[in-house]
Amino acid sequence: MRQAHVTRNTLETRISIKIDLDGTGKATLDTGVPFLDHMLDQVARHGMLDLEVTAQGDLHIDAHHTVEDVGITLGQAFTQAIEDKKGLRRYGHAYVPLDEALSRVVVDFSGRPGLELKVDFTRARIGEFDVDLINEFFQGFVNHAMVTLHIDNLSGRNAHHQAETIFKAFGRALRMAVESDPRAAGIIPSTKGAL
Repeated sequence: MRQAHVTRNTLETRISIKIDLDGTGKATLDTGVPFLDHMLDQVARHGMLDLEVTAQGDLHIDAHHTVEDVGITLGQAFTQAIEDKKGLRRYGHAYVPLDEALSRVVVDFSGRPGLELKVDFTRARIGEFDVDLINEFFQGFVNHAMVTLHIDNLSGRNAHHQAETIFKAFGRALRMAVESDPRAAGIIPSTKGAL
């Protein structure tokens, strides 16, 4: 079963994440950051993974530690759930539009963390959410899922639409990358024989 349950407790946050990579897109989310919950719901639904996230963080300061640590813990959960990567498709990509906005996400479960995030948000905040934290979320995920991740917002005038297309495309790219490839059952998808 490609599932994981990870808890991560620090002096700043207490995070618990459960995932099922072969789920149906169900999400139960309570991070204390409503916009993050909205984005994680997109990842679950479009990634067809079941996701439970609870977080208690130092929101009296700001949302930075909570958002970053959710990204870290989600990355750790993916690492646990995919185990040795045998039979994995490894690569995933998606383009997602929302009205005037269009984003592309490409992911490689390479074992090498790398993030290229190219988004010029049209404003600094979406409601109370600081858009700088999107980079923190993805950097945390990349570092702990050990993936290479390219995110490009190709167009957009509405910052909410820009963010939503990114997270929807992220979910779809993850879905593709972690799918089992029946033609490569039991094989690590690398000429090195290891990832």
